[in-house]
Amino acid sequence: MPSPHRYSEDELIARIFAPIAGPAGLGLADDAALLPTSREPLVATTDMLVAGVHFFADDPPGAIARKALRVNLSDLAAKAAEPVGFLLSIALPPDWTNDWLEAFAAGLAEDARVFSCPLVGGDTSATPGPLAVSIAAFGRAAEGRFVARSGARPGDAVYVSGTIGDAALGLALRRDPDLAARLSKTSREHLLDRYLLPRPRLDLAPLLRECASAAMDVSDGLAGDLAKLARASGAGAVVEIDYVPLSDAAREAIALDPALFETAVTGGDDYEILVCAGQAAALPERAAALGIAPPAKIGEIVAGTAVPIFRGADGFALHFNKLSHSHF
Repeated sequence: MPSPHRYSEDELIARIFAPIAGPAGLGLADDAALLPTSREPLVATTDMLVAGVHFFADDPPGAIARKALRVNLSDLAAKAAEPVGFLLSIALPPDWTNDWLEAFAAGLAEDARVFSCPLVGGDTSATPGPLAVSIAAFGRAAEGRFVARSGARPGDAVYVSGTIGDAALGLALRRDPDLAARLSKTSREHLLDRYLLPRPRLDLAPLLRECASAAMDVSDGLAGDLAKLARASGAGAVVEIDYVPLSDAAREAIALDPALFETAVTGGDDYEILVCAGQAAALPERAAALGIAPPAKIGEIVAGTAVPIFRGADGFALHFNKLSHSHF
């Protein structure tokens, strides 16, 4: 039986990806993009996602595409940057099909539209290994205000957006069906969805530009990423465990197995934003004035360069086996 027709590389680009491209992408008919210049500097970031490492190979193709774009948009969000466009490189394994690729492109196109971040170029390849998707995204640092991770100072308050640990717990459910079966349907679906589809916090950009001394996205775990921010700022940090925001679903999972709290704060894939701001910045008040859900205050930047301290209600520090997810 003859094998079904699969798009050639030229067909793949013309039929699948060119419709997603914005004007800067020149219809993907050239070897480069033409990004408009402006007075604001461009912010660049890139992330690679690999099947079996960052997602499951049998995840819906549209969700894989959306996650690949959103993790990059999260980096732009942490820098208070407005998305401009992105480059896509994809290495397809031997068993790819036209239907899979069309579903991947449909998810990518939807998010490119929703977040006003068009495809402007990229590359395609075959691979004997697992699917790999790499995106490089570009954003405009509005008003030239780039929020680095190195600006925190002792006395700054530490905030985090959203809730922490949902995605890491969702991954734990994928790996442990028995644990998943013990959770309520509502909690199970919430955690699984948060693992599959991050929510880039681009709405925080005005607040970061006004108030933040430092910021970064939480991709590898709250504990480890706060350690990176503190180290870059030449400081330490203290976090009050009871102040770390958890969803009802996460609390339900942790109640079943208290060891999952460590998973929640070190596991990664939150794609929330860590924000540091001076006490005089009045961040919660400014968030309310801007109509933005205020990030939760979880601690403070302190003098020194030690590993951040996560302190319980009893005043004693918690010790984790590891601070964050590591690829190696």
